[in-house]
Amino acid sequence: GVQGRRQRGEDVAPLVWEPGEEVMGTNPRRDLAQAEAVLRERTLNRLYDQGVTIVDPSTTYVDADVEIGQDTVIYPMTFLKGRTKIGRECHIGPMTTVVNSKLADGVVVEQSVVEQSVISSTARVGPFSHLRAGTFLDRDVKIGNFVELKNTRVGIGTKAGHHSYLGDATIGGRVNIGAGTVIVNFDGAAKHPTFIGDEAFIGCNANLVAPIEIGPGAYVAAGST
Repeated sequence: GVQGRRQRGEDVAPLVWEPGEEVMGTNPRRDLAQAEAVLRERTLNRLYDQGVTIVDPSTTYVDADVEIGQDTVIYPMTFLKGRTKIGRECHIGPMTTVVNSKLADGVVVEQSVVEQSVISSTARVGPFSHLRAGTFLDRDVKIGNFVELKNTRVGIGTKAGHHSYLGDATIGGRVNIGAGTVIVNFDGAAKHPTFIGDEAFIGCNANLVAPIEIGPGAYVAAGST
């Protein structure tokens, strides 16, 4: 200890380190939370300097590797995790989680979860949507409330407004997905693909039992299986 060193005739001098939080201990969980708060504040300050609007920093959690473009607005209770990249002039939140995903310019995501997905420019997601791993939305796509997608590509201008599950599918452009549409991609043993062509119309409460292909401009009446 210090006293022992002094008794041996050794010099003892203090080392002042500024800022002090650079060397703070993190042994109790309380200290770890305080260190994370310091890093979070620094990340948000970096984003402010880059022209990002953060409405409520006290409820916004952004990982250090996240990148956000100028004039994007982040609303309260939003979590941006991993290596997420968000473009310019986007509106993200409130109550939204984005994980390891890429969002282009002008994207809106409201009260939704986006995981390992790609969203192209001016697409809109939510409220209450869930984009799972492998989802790709082309530009101007609209995914509405209580719609879940997994491993699905959606073409330009396609709309899925309400209460649908779209899994292992390739969907063309300008397709209408009616409320209650379910892609039945799992037969109990394996997953199967679905293909829907451009400008197809899928009526409400349709069950699309994969493997299945629906051609361009095709019409599926409401309630069909």
